[in-house]
Amino acid sequence: MAQEFKLPDVGEGLTEAEIVSWKVKPGDTVAVNDIIVEIETAKSLVELPSPYDGTVAQLLAAEGETVEVGAAIIAVSTADEPDEAPAGAQVGEGDPYIHLADKQKSDEIDMSNPAASGGSDTQMLVGSGPKDAATKRRARRSATPSAASAATAQADVQQAFSTSPAAAPELPAENAEPSLPVEPPGQAPTGPRLRALAKPPVRKLAKDLGIDLTAVTPSGDSGVVTRADVEAYAAGGSASATPQPSAAGDVRVPIKGVRKMTAQAMVDSAFTAPHVTEWLTLDVTKTMEFVESLKRRREFADVRVSPLLVVAKAVCLAARRTPEINAMWDDPAQEIVLKGSVNLGIAAATPRGLVVPNIKGADQMGLHDLAESIGELVETARSGRTQPAEMAGGTFTITNVGVFGVDAGTPIINPGESGILAFGAVKKQPWVVDDADGERIEPRWVTTLALSFDHRIVDGEQGSRFLSDVGALLADPATALLY
Repeated sequence: MAQEFKLPDVGEGLTEAEIVSWKVKPGDTVAVNDIIVEIETAKSLVELPSPYDGTVAQLLAAEGETVEVGAAIIAVSTADEPDEAPAGAQVGEGDPYIHLADKQKSDEIDMSNPAASGGSDTQMLVGSGPKDAATKRRARRSATPSAASAATAQADVQQAFSTSPAAAPELPAENAEPSLPVEPPGQAPTGPRLRALAKPPVRKLAKDLGIDLTAVTPSGDSGVVTRADVEAYAAGGSASATPQPSAAGDVRVPIKGVRKMTAQAMVDSAFTAPHVTEWLTLDVTKTMEFVESLKRRREFADVRVSPLLVVAKAVCLAARRTPEINAMWDDPAQEIVLKGSVNLGIAAATPRGLVVPNIKGADQMGLHDLAESIGELVETARSGRTQPAEMAGGTFTITNVGVFGVDAGTPIINPGESGILAFGAVKKQPWVVDDADGERIEPRWVTTLALSFDHRIVDGEQGSRFLSDVGALLADPATALLY
């Protein structure tokens, strides 16, 4: 049977995802749990495994296309599906371009009405494909398609894959149809268009603007509707006018995926939790000396030791004395929930946006385990492989702005938490040292901490005590023995 794998909800209530890259192509053999595609959700990059054993019959979504949860993205021919084509058919059932026109037509079906599309209102999870009896095969294409429909399907194929040059397949020689008339480049097809030709990002733009693509006059080669055509139509101008480059060289970056989710979360947090930010500048020379001593120890040779490790440990210890800093505001229940453990988030900047994975039970870890967990967390985040579960359940966050040479800032609290600490750059500065030998000025390692907290949960006295405790631990790591 030809099984269709539908895009599952891999996070918590996600509604769509972008196809980043296919790991398979039509004709490849796949087994259950083989990675077939990489997608970007509103939270992270996720690799999806195959729920079927069989042969890839068709890729139903192009790279760069945004797909709704529940929409079919790949068809896999299982053992019961014959590979050979029926007698008289020009293209086999397993051909990667079969049913492309049907697929594009089905894209326009109202997904809110599963009955209309013959689908199920149950979202498919990875590894739990539909039963054979409930699977409906798409109708085979006629053995003698019209020249016009074949040319349209061919053009749609080329446009669907043109968003990713590396993934654009060449048509096999046995499937080529040189006798079919093809529109010359730059000439739009004549006659009524049942479906406009456009790349997935352009379709998404038109959908967001509420524009019917068939009403837009195309200016691209072979009658392709471009982004400029859609924007010109939306502005009420001539859709067929030649787009003029911006004198300022403006570049538009779509707001989607992780960046879109982060933006919404920050807006929600900033306008929901009353933020208060306190600052503390201190001498951390002893912390820097402690870090150097750890680097020389044999048991720390396999992990990266940095000042951030000491800050993380200090936060976990200080939270014991001020549990309100490790809490959440439960508005529906009208309760403050003091968390039983510290799930320490480390904000990480990635090419796809800011992510905040967290270390579960960080307060229960020794210094070596904490260093190992921070290293794995940062490496995974920078490679874009952080999973949604690794970002859920955080209770307190550290953002290390010092790696950019920044002294401090006013960080926004991660939603669901009550505090966030910005760790600034550690620099050599003149500092007044007061000890048994009296006062003197000498170069010392100095940094600034900035603590933002939710004033609904954390009072000024509590926030100040927590920040002071963290500062004391960094000024002299030996005071950790007192906690």
